[in-house]
Amino acid sequence: MDKHFTVTIHDDSGVRQFNLHKFVKKAFFYALLFLISVGIIAAGTILYLNESVDALQEKKESLESGYKQLKARNMILEKSMRETKSSLDIKKKELEELSDSLSEIETLIGLKPIEEESLQERVSIAKLSSSHRATLLQLIPSGSPIEYHGITSKFGYRIHPTLGKREFHRGIDLKAKMNTPVYATADGIVEWAGLHKRSGFGKLIILEHVYGFKSYFGHLNKIVIKSGQFVKKGQLIAYTGNSGLSNGPHLHYELRFIHRVLNPYYFIKWTQANYNDIFQKEKKVPWQSLITATSRLQVQNQTPTQQSSHKEQSLKGK
Repeated sequence: MDKHFTVTIHDDSGVRQFNLHKFVKKAFFYALLFLISVGIIAAGTILYLNESVDALQEKKESLESGYKQLKARNMILEKSMRETKSSLDIKKKELEELSDSLSEIETLIGLKPIEEESLQERVSIAKLSSSHRATLLQLIPSGSPIEYHGITSKFGYRIHPTLGKREFHRGIDLKAKMNTPVYATADGIVEWAGLHKRSGFGKLIILEHVYGFKSYFGHLNKIVIKSGQFVKKGQLIAYTGNSGLSNGPHLHYELRFIHRVLNPYYFIKWTQANYNDIFQKEKKVPWQSLITATSRLQVQNQTPTQQSSHKEQSLKGK
């Protein structure tokens, strides 16, 4: 059986013939078939990949569009939340200012928050026992929260030393060097102990005492108590500083009775020696009702006021 075939080539030089084995012919045939198959597969793969890329691109564009829409909605929501928060802060500040300015409003319109006590009530106050007096001095803020060296800014209207505008000063600024120890002026529970950005007091402590009294200690440098902690009169609670809206180291000290601001100076001077003076000077507290409510109370191991360790002359200059 002949396994060869002849290939004849005609050109200008003449005729040439080549004898090839049939196996080579089959090899060329299968190689050509293989290349055609590879080409078809490659073309199909390329088409599939192009379609996949197009689909992925569409999906990517869809995700990007969804992300942009979600981002836009989030921005609108964040803006709405900021506006709502700002509105709430403004309302809260207005309410706080309204509450804190009760004494100012009462003064302007000529109202007295508490009626003048009768002579009989004054006599009953004067007859208080020494133990009852000591109990009130333990439970109600009294004495100085720091070693007293004078006042740099009094209670009432003033020009704010940092903001430069006229305002009602709801407390007093006690003169103090940096890191002067600060003590609780009555037994109580710590309502706030930390940075208080909105008020401008910087590091602030708020103590809640019995019968509606609260004390505020502002512009502190270091706080050594925690919120929710019970403190005793005379206990170390902090060290003075210059945090918040302050132009120098000092202690801002406030007292409030049911949201009504009180002049802390009267309470700083309040001791056993001049016990009855505060009943005449501070009219925003219903003293007779308070004394009746505490008549059966007696605190053991009363803490002497911070002021009692200093000379009385140091307070007479203010």
